[in-house]
Amino acid sequence: MAFKMHEIRELIRLIDESQIEEFEIQNEETTIKMKKNNGVTAQTVSIPVATQPVIQHVEQPTPVAAPVAAEVASPAPVVEATPVAAAPDMEDATLHKIVSPMVGTFYRAPSPDSQPYAKEGDLVQNETIVCIVEAMKLMNEIDADVKGTIVKVLVENGQLVEYGQPLFLVKTS
Repeated sequence: MAFKMHEIRELIRLIDESQIEEFEIQNEETTIKMKKNNGVTAQTVSIPVATQPVIQHVEQPTPVAAPVAAEVASPAPVVEATPVAAAPDMEDATLHKIVSPMVGTFYRAPSPDSQPYAKEGDLVQNETIVCIVEAMKLMNEIDADVKGTIVKVLVENGQLVEYGQPLFLVKTS
């Protein structure tokens, strides 16, 4: 059974508030190691990759009788491709990435029952608040730092984010 995100957050909070310098917990699927460095808690989560056995199927050749008459092959059906709107590419040089300035928990809105600060299609200015990153019980408002349109939200609400991790893609104007 894997650890749930709220369980991991609670462990981090408890370790931060305690005098414990190093902590490790393990279950069948996951190992979590935490170590404090000058009051900062670093976390490592290891999840082993399950391997599947490779099954090879070898077909035995079946005897083929000589054809009596030549068959006329019917033409293959024609399939027309319909253009599909391409999803924004993370490596698209024309898109600006709003990145997390710290490790923490990403929140799209100021409270669970509030509307998100920014969603796809919204116009943003340099000083527009687009999200909150919570770190060590401090709510840090993140500005767009660019004028443009939000093309894609890259992170789920409540997800842990890393320093420098892209949060939004913005088409600058």
